[in-house]
Amino acid sequence: MFPPGSDDITPHARGAVDPGEADLLAKAQRGNLFAFEEIVRRYQRRVYGTALRIVRRHDVADDVVQDAFLRAYQALERFDRQRPFGPWICRIAANLAVNHVRSPESREEALPESLAEAPAPDQGPLGGVLESEGREVLDRAMDRLSPEQRAVFVLRVFEELSYQEIAEALGIS
Repeated sequence: MFPPGSDDITPHARGAVDPGEADLLAKAQRGNLFAFEEIVRRYQRRVYGTALRIVRRHDVADDVVQDAFLRAYQALERFDRQRPFGPWICRIAANLAVNHVRSPESREEALPESLAEAPAPDQGPLGGVLESEGREVLDRAMDRLSPEQRAVFVLRVFEELSYQEIAEALGIS
């Protein structure tokens, strides 16, 4: 979906808390909108990827991302800055995405091939074909999963959350 290396996330986003991120979060908790805007900038692609993998539609993923950041902002005063922000915001997005897919007005549609992720440019022709075929196989397999199973898969494989974190995030055992 996005070229390799285009993600603006710091190396600490999936593990220990980055001191710069903790400082931004402290400022945002005190009402600094510019600090929260920077947090959004750092995480919006990651959150979008999480949402898209679950809802499977770009327009819906955009709505989920917007709602996830709005909810995160509203709950920011309760956020523990000793924990990394990335998994927290992705759990919010995953819950919203699952709720959307479960909703009666949700009409899941397969992504048009023209909107699929483009292969990385440095792979060569054979690498591009193999990447594209692998993505198609993964997409078909994910389409057969229930929204809850898809959320678990996305949070485990792409967000690297522990099973305990996934269970807490989704309210399941």
